[in-house]
Amino acid sequence: MVDQKREESLREAIELIFFSYRSFTRGPDLILEKRGLNRMHHRILYFVGREPALSVNDLLSVLNISKQALHNPLRQLVAMKLVSNSKSRSDGRVKELRLTSAGKKLEARLTGTQLLQLAEVFGQAGPDAEKAWRKTMHFLAND
Repeated sequence: MVDQKREESLREAIELIFFSYRSFTRGPDLILEKRGLNRMHHRILYFVGREPALSVNDLLSVLNISKQALHNPLRQLVAMKLVSNSKSRSDGRVKELRLTSAGKKLEARLTGTQLLQLAEVFGQAGPDAEKAWRKTMHFLAND
């Protein structure tokens, strides 16, 4: 058990994570909403864009979700011609995902808002703060 003063400090950190995430996702959420999409669609677009020819199984692993949770959003992105879904040349059992040109444009627009926000915030906070933030986020992401 942590003492009351430490608990209050940790609760403030929790609130900062909540409020920061809300701010970080606001721009993309507004863009997605106009297309009837949500954050899961953005995550799919982002990771498929980062690794073209990503297999469906690898995407499931990266997102740490079930096939059922991926099915509808991925189907929507394919239907909207934002993601292509084709058999691997090396193994026909494997489906590879790629962004279409429209998917690349949308992903760049969505993630671009976040890149600008991070660049601005890191510029204000300075290199030492950015380094400490990255270290903290690394520990949280790998906990």
